Amino acid sequence: MTREADRAAGARGLVPVLVGVTLVISIVSSLGAPLLPDVAESLDVSLDSAQWSLTAALLAGTIAAPVLGRLGDGPHRRQAIVGALAVVFVGSVIAGFADSIGVLVAGRAMQGVGLGVAPVTMAVARDLLPADRVAGVIGLLSVSAAAGVGAGYPLSGLIAGWLDVHYAFLSGAVISGLAIAATLVVVPRSPGAVGAPLDVRGAVVVAAGLVALLLGVGQGSTWGWTSGRVLGLFAIAAVILAGWVRMQLATSHPLVDLRLMRHRPVFGADLAALLLGLALYAFLTVVTTFVQMPSADGFGFDGTALTAGLCLVPFSLSSLAASQAMVPLMRRYGARAILLAGVLMITLAGGFFALVHDALWQAFATMGIIGLGFGFTYGAIPGVIARAVPHWETGSALGLYQVIRSVGFSVGSALTASILAAHIDAATGRPGEDGFVLALWLGVGVCVLAACACATLPGGREAPVHRDPGL
Repeated sequence: MTREADRAAGARGLVPVLVGVTLVISIVSSLGAPLLPDVAESLDVSLDSAQWSLTAALLAGTIAAPVLGRLGDGPHRRQAIVGALAVVFVGSVIAGFADSIGVLVAGRAMQGVGLGVAPVTMAVARDLLPADRVAGVIGLLSVSAAAGVGAGYPLSGLIAGWLDVHYAFLSGAVISGLAIAATLVVVPRSPGAVGAPLDVRGAVVVAAGLVALLLGVGQGSTWGWTSGRVLGLFAIAAVILAGWVRMQLATSHPLVDLRLMRHRPVFGADLAALLLGLALYAFLTVVTTFVQMPSADGFGFDGTALTAGLCLVPFSLSSLAASQAMVPLMRRYGARAILLAGVLMITLAGGFFALVHDALWQAFATMGIIGLGFGFTYGAIPGVIARAVPHWETGSALGLYQVIRSVGFSVGSALTASILAAHIDAATGRPGEDGFVLALWLGVGVCVLAACACATLPGGREAPVHRDPGL
């Protein structure tokens, strides 16, 4: 058999496992979102304190992404996937049996480590699949990392409603355990792969900078965006991350090769990912919260956490469907056209719900259209990056993409929470309709900026960047 025939034979089982692993980590990371009121009640803490169970997971995933991405460029890919899933498994057990907010936050942070697995699965796909399938599968993996939220939200609401909030977290142990077994059986070892040594110092420094940045973003609406603590965290983050950039540019084996950002496709794609991540979490937060508002306030649909979660099912289904249609469309029209079309869909959907939101079906329709847009955009962006970098830098480049996207998620969630908090109705103690509408228009405006970033990308396929890995 030829090498391509060998790859095609191995791909039959590999692709479902890689997609399954990516969906599992996305589902586990999203388990806490609709459970915050239950967590606060179960552990007798404030809603602000319960919010740390979300912040911790996102923080851990943002830090883990560049580290696992670098490991994905070398001979330890399978070990990196299995090791991260094992941390998720243990974290799920800890979170499931947590009897205090501190223990729960620790468990959720361990669950969040799994978010860093996505760039490793993409690197495996690029090296082990036939060349004509790589772009489509990488796009599907990228979309799956976001689409799993649509399954995680209703799943956690359903389990918490039937049993208890702790069982929702324990469900993460079950599905991560199955993912470990599937990985060990299907994903091959890669002893012949050669990777650069892990930059441990760089990993520690970027972790410190990201912690300061995301803590500032996460606490901005609570402490005040102009408070000394928030401004101090932003200043610390700026100093640390600036030093990290200099460190990465000076070392021969950086954690993330920032020199790749000099290439227009990589920079433009990462900028678009940042802005789209911000818009995505703005829309997710607005729609799921709006649905649960009591209609007695003059808006909202009296929905439960389960109803709000079900609103995201169309998002997941349509985004996965769009990612499958993306490859033939890209071959015909090019990556830039597909990205611009996807951004346009997201923009129109956000504007639609900002103007028209008097029936529950409109929330479902909005999320379905947004899912189509993100299926095209998040499906195409990793392929743009992967084609623009040498194969030995795929994991590192996609790890940086994952970090940038996660930062966008955090900023979008924090800004939306801040807007809603600034528009509390004095009579009800809940956000007013004008706050939701303003947050939606914020997402629309950010999408316009994302369209500008996509417009800078080349219309066709660019030749890959070839650089000696020893340089």
